Amino acid sequence: MPILILGVDVISQNPKRFAVVSWFNGKLEKKGEFTYYRLIRFVRAKRPHIVAMDNIYELGSDRDVMRFIKALSRGTKLVQVTGRPGEQRSLWNLARENGIRIGDKFDPYEEAKVCALLASKGVGQEIVAFEDEVIVKVVRGRSQGKGGWSQDRYRRRVHNLLQNKVREIEESLRRANIPFDLEVEERDYGISRGEFRVYASREELAGLIKPMRGGDVEVRVEPVERKNIEFVPLKGERAIRKRKNVIVGVDPGITVGIGVVDLDGRVVAVYSERNMAVSDIFRFISDVGHPIIIATDVTPAPGLVEKIARSFKASLFTPREDLRVEEKNELLRNLGIEVEDDHQRDALAAAYKAYLRLKPKLEHIDAKLRALGLSRQRNEIKALVIQGYNLGEAITKVTVKERPKEEPKPEVSESVDFTPYVEKIKELEKTIEMLEKENQELRALIHEQRSIIERLERKIGEYDDKVRERILRSKEIENRDKRIAYLEKELREAKGIIEKLSRDLVLTKRMHLLELRGSAIPLKVLDSLTWDELKRLERSTPLKKDDVIYILNPAGAGRSIAEYLIKKNIRAVVSARELPNLVYDALKEEKIPVLYEDDVEVKRVDEFAIVDREELEKAIEKRLHEWEEEEKERKVKEFLQIVEEYKIERLKELRGKAEKE
Repeated sequence: MPILILGVDVISQNPKRFAVVSWFNGKLEKKGEFTYYRLIRFVRAKRPHIVAMDNIYELGSDRDVMRFIKALSRGTKLVQVTGRPGEQRSLWNLARENGIRIGDKFDPYEEAKVCALLASKGVGQEIVAFEDEVIVKVVRGRSQGKGGWSQDRYRRRVHNLLQNKVREIEESLRRANIPFDLEVEERDYGISRGEFRVYASREELAGLIKPMRGGDVEVRVEPVERKNIEFVPLKGERAIRKRKNVIVGVDPGITVGIGVVDLDGRVVAVYSERNMAVSDIFRFISDVGHPIIIATDVTPAPGLVEKIARSFKASLFTPREDLRVEEKNELLRNLGIEVEDDHQRDALAAAYKAYLRLKPKLEHIDAKLRALGLSRQRNEIKALVIQGYNLGEAITKVTVKERPKEEPKPEVSESVDFTPYVEKIKELEKTIEMLEKENQELRALIHEQRSIIERLERKIGEYDDKVRERILRSKEIENRDKRIAYLEKELREAKGIIEKLSRDLVLTKRMHLLELRGSAIPLKVLDSLTWDELKRLERSTPLKKDDVIYILNPAGAGRSIAEYLIKKNIRAVVSARELPNLVYDALKEEKIPVLYEDDVEVKRVDEFAIVDREELEKAIEKRLHEWEEEEKERKVKEFLQIVEEYKIERLKELRGKAEKE
């Protein structure tokens, strides 16, 4: 029995207002008057098992009803207690039939109360708006911007994250043995988008697939709406009519193909439809006949085909290996039928292939039944043999079921002595009298126990309401505190960023002012002395003659980069660290000064840097002067070395002459 039921009835249409009465463990309580949107919020907060109405279109149009059902929490049913449209009965007649007392018929709260009580007794039709299918989309959570080297790396990273999330969901569904179809868009060694069509209800996926929002990857779980709202009885089942036994081939996918043949190999139906819902597939097959075998053209069978076979309790047929296109076309030529598309061809070929596998056994059964004169029941007997009965058991089962039962004829005796029967009747009357007294005593005891139970249930109901209210309040406070903590953290981070940007802005303005006055020279900043950084700099602000470059990390650079800078006729290089020898020597040869942070003071904000013009000029002049002095010293040393070598050679010559003389 449901724990909580809300009865709802309309008070006025313009503005739309509703009366709400709750039924909780046998206790009725008037909840008050609600607008449409307040009613939705109230229902979501209370999470009832059933929302009961006498007419769901009091909510509005089909769109309003659909919006209301979407807003319901998982597990909450919308019920129309008066029955499906066209077959509706009077609310008050239903109340009298179910022993419900009626007060003021014109009071909306009275109607809401009756709706809740009828729903508690299982009266009414549940409104079903969604298929037992769910679309799960795995997509990017953010726009990727306009490109660039870093942007390309970010895009590849996101596509890799999408691929991992798709694999994770796929693995979860396989472990849970839930059938599904998957479509992906591959990109950059990853996936740019993935879409699952899962053949299960939202309730089955609860806790298995968690929606995600706000990051690099988003997971969206969307139920599939039915084409039309359907009404399903709260209790009881529909009568099953006798249907023809058939073999059904199914080709699943975005476009579903269905092919049906009977047990004589004749084509019964062929159909295909794009985005066909699972419930529509079941309805189509049920309308055509009773499936004994569900067949597919590939092995192993797809998940949806297995689910259909389990639902109909039919045998599953798969070929020993996937059917080739040539074989499918040959099967259809043997049938002498043309189809509209490949999906119909694949489904019908699968069904006919299953029939051909059984054909020898079915022909043998036909021959036996003709000999026994049971050809009229051959369809049912064939179905039983396919389901696992042997031929004798199947024949017995069918013939015994059809044989009319003979009622035994009572034997009539000419003279009967009724004395023993009269005494037995008197004895039974005394027993009945004693049992009636005992029954009255037990009824009184039951009435007393019911009073105790009702009193205890009222206490439990009051306690449950208090506990429910306390839990909801604590959850709201907890969520609020978490939200406040999160916002305070974001505020602190934002204040820190604002303070840094303010300082940078002031410094940038000062630097720009110095540059405009001509007292400062801008520097072109390179994070590292590599070809990638040079290409980035050339794309944003190309190097030109007399530019000054500021290098943060020159490690690893070679002579080819130095020659490139020389060709650009730059004026000087300022480096935060010592330049590699190859680069330093190449620049020194071309008289391009190399300065360090000890030589000049660099003022920098992110990608923008300047240096004092006068200070730079002095540092350049000093460096060039040092290099000139070093060059002079080098030349003097070379000259002295040459003179020394000449002296040594001359002494050798003089010694040689002296020895000869």
